[in-house]
Amino acid sequence: MPTIGVNRDDLFKNLGKSYTEEEFDELCFEYGIELDEVTSEKEQIEKEQGSKKAAGASDAVIYKIDIPANRYDLLCMEGLVQALKVFLQFEPAPQFQRIEPTSGIMQKLIVKESTQSVRPHCVGAVLRNITFTPEVYASFIDLQDKLHQNIGRRRSLVSIGTHDLDTITGPFRYEALPPNEIKFIALNQTESHTAAELMEIFKETHLKPYLAIIKDSPLYPVIFDSNGVVLSMPPIINGDHSKIKLSTRNVFIEITATDLTKARITLDTIVAMFSTHCDDKFTVEPILVENFDGKTTEYPTLNYRQEIVTADYLNKKIGIDIDADTIASKLTKMCLKSEVTDKDKGEITVTIPPTRSDVIHSCDIVEDVAVAYGYNNIEKTFPRSVTVGRQQICTKVSERLRHEVVAAGFTEALTFSLCSREDVGVKIRKTVEEMERTAVKIANPKTLEFQVVRTSLIPGLLKTIASNKKMPIPLKLFELQEVSLLDSSTDTGARNERRLSAVYYNKTPGFEVIHGLLDKVMRSLEFTWSVDRSVPNSYCLQAAEDSTFFPGRCAHVVCGGEVIGTLGVIHPEVLSNFELPCPVSAFEINIEKLY
Repeated sequence: MPTIGVNRDDLFKNLGKSYTEEEFDELCFEYGIELDEVTSEKEQIEKEQGSKKAAGASDAVIYKIDIPANRYDLLCMEGLVQALKVFLQFEPAPQFQRIEPTSGIMQKLIVKESTQSVRPHCVGAVLRNITFTPEVYASFIDLQDKLHQNIGRRRSLVSIGTHDLDTITGPFRYEALPPNEIKFIALNQTESHTAAELMEIFKETHLKPYLAIIKDSPLYPVIFDSNGVVLSMPPIINGDHSKIKLSTRNVFIEITATDLTKARITLDTIVAMFSTHCDDKFTVEPILVENFDGKTTEYPTLNYRQEIVTADYLNKKIGIDIDADTIASKLTKMCLKSEVTDKDKGEITVTIPPTRSDVIHSCDIVEDVAVAYGYNNIEKTFPRSVTVGRQQICTKVSERLRHEVVAAGFTEALTFSLCSREDVGVKIRKTVEEMERTAVKIANPKTLEFQVVRTSLIPGLLKTIASNKKMPIPLKLFELQEVSLLDSSTDTGARNERRLSAVYYNKTPGFEVIHGLLDKVMRSLEFTWSVDRSVPNSYCLQAAEDSTFFPGRCAHVVCGGEVIGTLGVIHPEVLSNFELPCPVSAFEINIEKLY
């Protein structure tokens, strides 16, 4: 959940009303946000850098407010003030408009085909006759940073460039070039550098986290004006030539992205928030984006759309009973202009503004009605259900078995459910075909240690022993968890099995110890030993061969005529693979077959 910091005095001034801390905290709660902390610039610096660094810092009160991650329109002072004013019914929701340029000629941005391999999409807009103050300028920059981190996923999906339009000349050109062919004076730099040089310069700056986005690409994206002036090298840095100043009156906004939808949302958010500072409020001048294939589109879209919901649907979802007119008024307070279009059916037409990209479906409208109604005003009721919750049988059996195995002197381990292909393959002497046939693979593993979902608990226990070889022996470990196996008969293509596995590590194999533990487990579940498979609730051992275990020292555990697991002495080659100098005996059974 992102957090924004706003100056309390500026906030109250913009709202046109002052509140006590308790009153504002309550207002935030009513709107579905949270006043997280009350601090000051001086206190923040003292916490982070010490009192010496805080000398001269402002004592102005700062409100830290937690904002829902999908409410991009609340990530700045402008959006927060506008939303609260509408919620408090101080003024109606703004109507955002696109206006034609006074010159009659629309700014143009040409997207070259070379960008398709690195950052294919670019959109833009112009804010005319905007007035910057130090506070507005700081908010403008802060919103860009918040959007970079949030919807832009640290600039990997979306990056924003803002420029003083009066210092550059259109049409603009977006293309991708080799890094040594891009040369310009970067923002706040004094000398001209190539893109390759800038990547080295920025390695020790706050831009370091973003360099990897394009560093290994043979082509870097870059935006030029008609005179060849570099506006920006997204997603890293803007050019110094077109930087925004307090005196800037006309702002050109360009947004490059790997996702066009996110680019449109980001652009709509920025222009909607800061068009409030234009002389002609809530207006924006569109630009024409010409794609390499000849297709042209005007941005920003600033689309309004409508959803039709019914009072009955909303009431049932929330658990309240209010009429359609009341619902429409409450939605209007949430910047969702609504009106009742069919009183008999209780139909309400809701207009979704371009700032509310979080409203995708009618269920999102339910949430806004609940917020405006007040969660504390919703009557608490028992669910209309005839069922009673209880512990699942597998959980009950698992808890019982844990106590029994611990009582036998074994220590429970909890290992990773993801492992490498080697752990469930060659290390336990399984063939590649066996591993591929049973293991659920991770599509995009972040590390070699987490490539597949485990198919056995034994490798994890052996790795645990290997990490604790300096501990006194014997080591007696067990784990009762789930494994995953491929299964084409299921909807997901895989199924989980809850298994119990135990290992005994000592100077001698200790097969009798692990066998004794198995007998104790089976007796605790009221199974008796019998080689006669017709005897109910009986089990026995049957000689078997398993590549993980030593030949002649391995057996299947058979219950009701069905093999439910294996026990034996681990093969020396497996021990060598896990760098274990002493022998190990182990068993692993599927406990789902026992209840």
